[in-house]
Amino acid sequence: MTNAWRAVGITYIQYSNIAARVLREALRTELRADAAKRNDSHVKFTPWANGKPAHLKE
Repeated sequence: MTNAWRAVGITYIQYSNIAARVLREALRTELRADAAKRNDSHVKFTPWANGKPAHLKE
């Protein structure tokens, strides 16, 4: 049996993002603002060289 998200041609990440958005929209008004804050994500990239993190020169 195929997963529903695969059957419609989307990735699991896309499926997960859609489900999270629907859940946030379904929340009560007073809880929606707190959930919206968790919508943002932050990513930090670290370059690696020879198996160790390489520090960027400024």
